[in-house]
Amino acid sequence: VILIYDAQAIDNSSGPRPLATRQYFARLTQAFVTALSAQTAKGRLYEVDVRLRPSGRQGPVATSLAAFETYQRSEAWTWEHLALTRARVMAGQDDLTADIEKLRRAIIAQKGQGATLRADVAQMRARLAAAHTGLAPWEAKQGKGRMMDIELFAQSLALLAASPARAVMDQLRAGETAGYVTQIDAKALGAAYNLMMQAQTALRLLGDGGGDMVANPDLLGAGGRAFVALALGHSGADLARLLSDHAQRADQIISAFFGPAKAAP
Repeated sequence: VILIYDAQAIDNSSGPRPLATRQYFARLTQAFVTALSAQTAKGRLYEVDVRLRPSGRQGPVATSLAAFETYQRSEAWTWEHLALTRARVMAGQDDLTADIEKLRRAIIAQKGQGATLRADVAQMRARLAAAHTGLAPWEAKQGKGRMMDIELFAQSLALLAASPARAVMDQLRAGETAGYVTQIDAKALGAAYNLMMQAQTALRLLGDGGGDMVANPDLLGAGGRAFVALALGHSGADLARLLSDHAQRADQIISAFFGPAKAAP
């Protein structure tokens, strides 16, 4: 979550103990996050992460619209611009939400033409691949050609095409329309993503995140395996093979686009 405010040139709050604008919104944000992450009898209400804000942990918890624009245009890293392709306003005054969306689109249009995008993403892929080796039979999310990799590619296409699209399929189509990916490859990536999303959803319905069952499908039991087969139309053995085949095809497409990663300077 990123919390953005527009003080409209007002320097202080109007309460009985006026606060400077920045201090006021910082306290308001802290109270808001505390309420969202309240501990209840059944656990934490929401897990709230505000580290995506400009300057991360060191930056203010609330960011002015002007400061957010300056940061995004001149300081943000490529991964932050990729995240911006998926960003959406959750709540706020109509005029402010419209300004934020307008700014999001303008930054995507500006940053997508950067010469370092492909090299930066190639390095990201290399780091992610190194962190996730020895994939489990039913792993759908992490690894080359899996969901996170396809999402990263789709976000890159959205930036390159200066497209405001947020959904993976829409971003793939934007890349196809702009000529960055062929129709055949876009369909192959879409098919792979859909299968992996279905597999992940089915496993999460059967357990706590499906982690153990991803590594060892035998833990499902006969009923669990029958559910997966019914939901996806494939048996366990078929699913493992299909996930691997789709991932290999997706990896070939994505790797050919980005090329080998160069060592960071």
